Amino acid sequence: MLGRLNHVAIAVPDLEAGARIYASVLGARVSAPQTEAAHGVRVVFVELPNTKIELLEPFGENSPIKAFLEKNPSGGMHHVCYEVADIMAARDRLVAEGARVLGDGQPKTGAHGKPVLFLHPKDFCGTLIELEQA
Repeated sequence: MLGRLNHVAIAVPDLEAGARIYASVLGARVSAPQTEAAHGVRVVFVELPNTKIELLEPFGENSPIKAFLEKNPSGGMHHVCYEVADIMAARDRLVAEGARVLGDGQPKTGAHGKPVLFLHPKDFCGTLIELEQA
């Protein structure tokens, strides 16, 4: 069911500072910032030869990243995103296996313009998982 690793997301308290570190210190190519209001985040993508790193900071008072950063003020790994061929089929299979899909269970449009779902971290070894339709 799982396809390739799409990205690893790292929550940061300051998106511009995080992007500078990846671009200047690590020499990576970093995308322009984009706001994903529906998800309560601002993001940049660090482009690597085999995957991406997503840096995300809170956007808005109800951002889920805000609570994460309150517990982890310096930031840290937030989630892992895997690609799936058919997000609805993947969702249905996971729910049938007892996995919990966060939110209302309906895909939302993610930062790449594709449908995404998030899976409860307690069901996956303490890791928040994002599924993105390839």
